[in-house]
Amino acid sequence: MRPGGVDLRDIKYVPEEAFPPIRNYRIFVEDIFISVAGSLGIVGKIPQELDGANLTENADRITAIQCSRDYLLYWLLSDKIQGTIEAERTVGAQPKLALNRIEDFAIALPPTYAEQQAIAEALSDAEALIESLEQLLVKKRQIKQGAMQELLRPKPSDEIRLLREVSSLKGRIGWQGLKQAEFSSNEDEPFLITGMNFKDGAIAWDQVYHISEARYEMAPEIQLAAGDLLMTKDGTIGKVLYIDTIPFPGKASLNSHLLLFRPIRGSYNPKYLYYQLSTERFKSFVELSKSGTTFFGLSQTAVGAYPVLLPPIEEQTAIATVLSDMDAELATLEAKLAKARNLKQGMMQELLTGRIRLV
Repeated sequence: MRPGGVDLRDIKYVPEEAFPPIRNYRIFVEDIFISVAGSLGIVGKIPQELDGANLTENADRITAIQCSRDYLLYWLLSDKIQGTIEAERTVGAQPKLALNRIEDFAIALPPTYAEQQAIAEALSDAEALIESLEQLLVKKRQIKQGAMQELLRPKPSDEIRLLREVSSLKGRIGWQGLKQAEFSSNEDEPFLITGMNFKDGAIAWDQVYHISEARYEMAPEIQLAAGDLLMTKDGTIGKVLYIDTIPFPGKASLNSHLLLFRPIRGSYNPKYLYYQLSTERFKSFVELSKSGTTFFGLSQTAVGAYPVLLPPIEEQTAIATVLSDMDAELATLEAKLAKARNLKQGMMQELLTGRIRLV
């Protein structure tokens, strides 16, 4: 966990005459706040703008005595303390954490203030790296979103064709007798892709079930290949995914809730179509075309009626390349962010338990 923040846009004020009875609930920049009702265990510092503000009944004030405030802050965020909070909270309609329980938290305290502060500074540096990567990711995602809006907007030179005219649309017909009991975890057998396996724009292959070779061969029209596009047509409708590669054994098929798109006679660049089907234009089309009451679906006929914007194939390829490069940059940043978060978690484990000493 990281220190919680205070949303300055959501500050409430009280009239001056109401202040005297609540003056004992004031909190200052040198203090720590901890949430004790609702979402328990959120810990943070008070910004300078709120020095002397009052707490609500949902939070308590902690003042560091004879120890580093910042070190104490990170200890309260540690797995040990957060686990204690989870185990000791009062169960009810709204979970609560009693102040006397907070007072009994055991804190491992390095012997000198200098070491406590050195640990806090090291963790703060790791936190700053995480925040800078998060901010960069937000910026890069916004840049990509802007690029998509510009590159994929309708242009006078675009040819407009119905999706069924330029793409085959295939799916598993009525499961073809396939039963869930036939799903296996045998990694030597072909994959069976479901919409549940779509995760962050890719397939979570380690979570995919397998089917027998015989079942895979029964439906050659939905045997996946690199460059295929998939779309969910039931439940969470309109999620689109591009298949880059298929891991060992290099074979995969679909369940009955997905559609497979392939270009007819090279009519479009598959990666270009993937990006176009990721736009608000296609999402709006899906919303207007879906049917059902409690469980929504999108028929193959409805999908085929989508009007595809088709610039010349060379332009499609150029657009797909630009956006793919942006996706690759985002993936690299996401990997760096995950590594930074893991590094900070490891630092907390080592530094707050005394396994590694900084002074």
